[in-house]
Amino acid sequence: MYKSKGIQAYRKDSIKSDLASADPHRVIQLLMQGALEKLALGKGCIERRDWEGKAAALTRASEIINALRDALDRDVNPELVDNLESLYEYMIVRITEASIAKDTSILDQVMGLLLQIKGAWDQISNADKEAAYHGQNEARVGAV
Repeated sequence: MYKSKGIQAYRKDSIKSDLASADPHRVIQLLMQGALEKLALGKGCIERRDWEGKAAALTRASEIINALRDALDRDVNPELVDNLESLYEYMIVRITEASIAKDTSILDQVMGLLLQIKGAWDQISNADKEAAYHGQNEARVGAV
C-alpha cells in the first residue's frame, strides 16, 4: 500500500516537472497520454468491478478530453478544429455510455480513436512546431 502511494507521488512530481518545462506541443502530448492512462485504468476497474474507481478514472478521462477540446485553436484551421471538436465530444459521450453500461469494448474504441490522434500529433516535426509557434506569436502581436 505505501509502495503504491510512493509511486503515485513520484509520478505526480514527474508529470508536474514535465509540464513546468513543456512547450504547448508537449503539454498536448501529456494530456493525451493522461487520458489514455485514465481510460485504461477505468477499463481495469470495470473488469475488477471497482465501481468507485471506474467512476473516478472515467470522469478524469472526460475532463482531460474536455481540456484537449478547449485547447483547440480555431484560428489556425477551422475545419480541422470542427472535426476534432466533434470527435472529442463523441469520445466523451462514448465514455459516459461505457461507464453506464460497464462496457470495456466502448473504452477500447475511444482509446483507439485517441491513439490515432496522438499518433498524428507525435509525428509533427520540430520544424513544423516552430513554424506554428512563430505564426501564433506573429498573429498575437498583430492583434495587439
